[in-house]
Amino acid sequence: MACWPTGRLLSTAARLVEHAWVEALGQLGLTHAGMIALHLLGPGPLSQTELAHAARVQTQTMSRTLERLEREGYVERTRDEHDARRHSVVRTDAGAAVWEKSRTLEADLFPELENVDAMRDALLTIISASSARRW
Repeated sequence: MACWPTGRLLSTAARLVEHAWVEALGQLGLTHAGMIALHLLGPGPLSQTELAHAARVQTQTMSRTLERLEREGYVERTRDEHDARRHSVVRTDAGAAVWEKSRTLEADLFPELENVDAMRDALLTIISASSARRW
């Protein structure tokens, strides 16, 4: 592996990290999208539309994520009494507890790196450059 091109190393690392995250989150009854939604709900209730906007996903996508979180008991959705099309979403106590558990997953799953800030900066540079070429 030491002689692999950087792109192949990044791709392999990304796949392995993704598999580890999916498995660990699944054990908590979460998905990546669910974890993001629980994070965004930390400060307080949001409408489903506000939540979708903050997560940068379509409202329908957020709706599916919230359905799953609701089945797990991690969020509650209530209709707005003034606008029946609008739902207010709040994180439950169970949702707050599972969010807290999920916050340590990165440290639990992956080795501690000596200079994580430099790695993050390099990854952000790669992502930015690659995104600019795509769009």
